[in-house]
Amino acid sequence: MHRKNKTKKATFVVIGILLGILFLFPIFILMLNSFKNQRGIFMNVLGFPDAKTFTLKNYVQAFQSLDYVTSFMNSLVITVVSTALIMLVSSMAAWVLVRYKTKVSSVIFMLFAAAMLIPFQCVMLPLMSLGSALHMINRVGLVIMYVGFGTSMSIIMFHGFIKNVPEELEEAATIDGCNSIQLFFIIVVPLLKTIMITVAILNVMWIWNDYLLPSLVINKPGWQTLPLKTYLFFGQFSKRWDLASAGLMLCIIPIVIFYLACQKYIVKGVTEGAIK
Repeated sequence: MHRKNKTKKATFVVIGILLGILFLFPIFILMLNSFKNQRGIFMNVLGFPDAKTFTLKNYVQAFQSLDYVTSFMNSLVITVVSTALIMLVSSMAAWVLVRYKTKVSSVIFMLFAAAMLIPFQCVMLPLMSLGSALHMINRVGLVIMYVGFGTSMSIIMFHGFIKNVPEELEEAATIDGCNSIQLFFIIVVPLLKTIMITVAILNVMWIWNDYLLPSLVINKPGWQTLPLKTYLFFGQFSKRWDLASAGLMLCIIPIVIFYLACQKYIVKGVTEGAIK
C-alpha cells in the first residue's frame, strides 16, 4: 500500500513537471528571441542566440517605442483602481448575500454565478453602443467596465470564504454598539485578508494583461496601456519580432514579480474559501 502511494505521488509529480514545461516553454522561447536580432529569429526561432545574433539593443528600442514609463503608469493606475473597487464592491455584496439569507439573496447570487458563463464577445457590441451613448469611452468608463466584469467571480470567492467567518463575532460587535458599516470594516474585513489577496492577484493579472477591452475603449495616444502599445511592432507590411519579443518581456516582468511575491496566498485563499 505504501509503495502504491509513492508510485501515485511520483506520477503526479512527473505530470506536474511536464505540464509546467509545456506552459513555460513559449515564455522561454519569447525570452530567447528577445535577445536576438531579426535575422537570428528568422534563421532559428527555437535556438539560443549566438555571437552574431545576440543583442541587447532590442530592450532599449522597445523601451523607447513603448513609451514605457507613460504606458506603465496607465496600466498601473487602471489596474490598481479597478482591482480596489472590485474588492470593495464584491466583499460587501458577498457579506450581505451570506448574512441576509432570503430567497432574493439566493436568486441574486445565482445571477452572479450565471454571469460568469456569458462570454465578453456576446456583450461587446451592445456595451460599446451603451458606452458611447453615456460618454464612457474613456479611462473612467474602462474602470467601471472592469468592475462590472470582475465582480461575479470575486463575489463567488468571497461568498465561500465569508461562510466560514463565525457569526458570533459579528453578534458580539453588534451588542457592543457597532453599526453595519463599522461591523464590516472593523470586524469582517480583517478576517478576509487571505481571500482579499487572492482576489487581488487574480484580478490584477487579468486586468494588467487584458488587450481586447482597452483596445475598444481607450485606444488613443497617451491613454494606451502596455499591452496596447505592443501592437505598434506589428505593421501591415512588416513585423518586428525582435522588438516585439523584448517589448512583451517588458510587459510580463512586472506582473511576474507581483505574482511571485503573492503566489502563496492563491492556493490558501481558494482552499479556505471552498471549505465549509
